Amino acid sequence: MKKVILTILCGCLFYNCNKKPEVTPKINNSDTIVSTEIKTDTVPAFTKELSLNKISFKIAVTGNQMTITPIGLSIDNSPIVQKIDGKITNAEIGDLNSDTFPELFVYTISDDSNKYAKAYGFSVNNGKSVSDISIPNVTDDPKLSKGYSGHDDFAIVEGILAQRFPIYTEEGATSKPTGKTRQIQYKLRNGEASRILIIDQTIEF
Repeated sequence: MKKVILTILCGCLFYNCNKKPEVTPKINNSDTIVSTEIKTDTVPAFTKELSLNKISFKIAVTGNQMTITPIGLSIDNSPIVQKIDGKITNAEIGDLNSDTFPELFVYTISDDSNKYAKAYGFSVNNGKSVSDISIPNVTDDPKLSKGYSGHDDFAIVEGILAQRFPIYTEEGATSKPTGKTRQIQYKLRNGEASRILIIDQTIEF
């Protein structure tokens, strides 16, 4: 009898030792079961979805890789994967050439103290596909870049793309803001290979 009891006890102990502990899933405020494990390297650092005239763009950025997925195009809705410089700040959609099809702009700033801004543009071709927009760099124009030292931003304003930045006295460590601002306004035009932004007007105030 003692051997039978001892055998049962040993069997119970062996079962409990080999039984995997139960993990209670975490519950959020809406009582939805959520995963107890999150792979942080797959979580996008920036996500946004923008729509105009039945065409949408899903933007997802992880690290320095940006993926733009168009929705609603009649021929090619393939994702666009592109490397970006710096950190993404915002994305906007608009119709800059008044053809009823949208343009998408994504903005970034550099990681250094100057916070240089950059815009990435994409234009819908007659509702069928998407192509890049060629955007001029302010540093390529000696006149426009005079006093430019970063801290700029982009925005769609009434059918144009505007770039605005404070004007500095000079380049280098001794450079100081003058208190004035320069705004460059770009319009969208058809180029030889793709659509391009051209300078339409420059304002200082």
